[in-house]
Amino acid sequence: MASSTDAGAFARLDRALFFAAIRPLFGSMTQAQVDGVGRLLDAFLLHALLLDRRHLAYILATSFHETGRRMMPVREGFATSDAAARRAVAALFASGKISRNYALPNARGLSFYGRGDVQLTFEDNYAAMGKLLGLDLAGNPDLALDPAVSAWILIEGVTRGVSIKGDFTGRALEDFIAGNRCDYVGARRTVNGTDKAAAIAGYAERFEAALVAGGMPLTAARMPGALGAGPPPIVAPPRAASPAPTTPALPQPALTGGLSSAPSFAPAPGFWSRVHALLSHPKAA
Repeated sequence: MASSTDAGAFARLDRALFFAAIRPLFGSMTQAQVDGVGRLLDAFLLHALLLDRRHLAYILATSFHETGRRMMPVREGFATSDAAARRAVAALFASGKISRNYALPNARGLSFYGRGDVQLTFEDNYAAMGKLLGLDLAGNPDLALDPAVSAWILIEGVTRGVSIKGDFTGRALEDFIAGNRCDYVGARRTVNGTDKAAAIAGYAERFEAALVAGGMPLTAARMPGALGAGPPPIVAPPRAASPAPTTPALPQPALTGGLSSAPSFAPAPGFWSRVHALLSHPKAA
């Protein structure tokens, strides 16, 4: 299916057809994996500023690889506890595989080992991402294990989102996938250089084929307009003697999937001005 100007085209993905097409990649799927994939589909509709099927496919492929096919956020080393994750990082440091034990607790006893669909590490990175999203990740790093928060971090990290850049490495999916260009191998640079780039590109191709099977167009209307919401209306400055006008609150999109009961997050200050800047001055692919 080609690009669409239909505002709800992405939201109307036939998930039954999509899951039927992608299940062979997993071999079989547990309910947790199904829920994890659905969570990422919903999060993309909620948080992505530009709707491109190939971006979504690569995000799904990244989670597939980074979480060991679990499709849910994990601790570093797939540890089942905070203590086990700290030990995993300490072992990497002791073996010389990393130059700094970033899991050592800070003065408040908090450890900043990897958490999430993509491993967010180091206290400074937790603080920076938290500032972008309006969340206290530095004060509560386990928030990165919340499925909804982790999905948002992944999307913000690899696309030109709130910060108008890829926040994990400085490179964004828009640098590799835009218009007629689709470089799934190069897109790995949004996360981790070229590590396993070819394998993840193959996963992305499989996910994109499944999205096509479910009827998703290549591109569609930018979110949140695709689900009926939109930026606050532009209000003329008030006259001197008039009270300042109020801006109506954005309607909450009605999603069809795992985030329907998850907490909603307000955009960071200046969100729509950044969107305007992105659309008015797009970077070259």
